[in-house]
Amino acid sequence: MNYSRQREEVQEQLGFHHDHPSADVIYSELREKDPTISLATVYRNLKLLAQNGVIRRLTFVSGADRFEPNINPHYHFVCDCCGKVFDVPMQAAETLDEAASKYISGKITGHDLVFHGICDGCNDSCEYSA
Repeated sequence: MNYSRQREEVQEQLGFHHDHPSADVIYSELREKDPTISLATVYRNLKLLAQNGVIRRLTFVSGADRFEPNINPHYHFVCDCCGKVFDVPMQAAETLDEAASKYISGKITGHDLVFHGICDGCNDSCEYSA
């Protein structure tokens, strides 16, 4: 992957986040610093960074893809009320891939585990019903 100033800016901006932002959020923040950057450039660079394993693309969240700089295996919690995504700081179950491979014809290359519920910020105010 060749060097690109705009790619570096996108990666750096994502590094300021711990809330798994969308490309639109990164774009809005970068536009304040660099009015010449386009949304297509942000999308293209996030996609390239994810394909090269520099960042992680989260596609399991309803709505727009989310991105994060933490590429280490870990799980997520999604609030069913506000949609925020939180890291779950527990050790990833490395044996889960092996256990699942007994039921799948093909090769498992990894897994994503997402917990759903209501976050503390929404706990009293959310009118979510399962």
